[in-house]
Amino acid sequence: MKLNVRHYGIILGGLLTAYFHLTLFPDPGFTLNGLGYLGLLGAYFLPIAFFQQRHKMIWWGIVGYTLLTIVLWAIMGNKQFVAGTTSAIGYYAKAAEVFLLVFLWTDKPK
Repeated sequence: MKLNVRHYGIILGGLLTAYFHLTLFPDPGFTLNGLGYLGLLGAYFLPIAFFQQRHKMIWWGIVGYTLLTIVLWAIMGNKQFVAGTTSAIGYYAKAAEVFLLVFLWTDKPK
């Protein structure tokens, strides 16, 4: 697979989202969410035949996973924004997730 700008955007958005969730390490929910993003990015880009044959399904998986993360934050997340604290990480992660969704949409399989 030859990478282009939209692929780099997906990689950057996914890595940023994973990073923001992994910075909340002691909490297993956030840690697993960050690891989930890393796993889905690997499935999307690594040249493994099993995943490449199911590329469209992986794309839908990343989109669904990202949308679910945003919805769950809207329902259960800490919406208080205090810069420099962990409460602000939710907003940073949501910005990275929207960035990821935009680039995923430009790479939508036909």
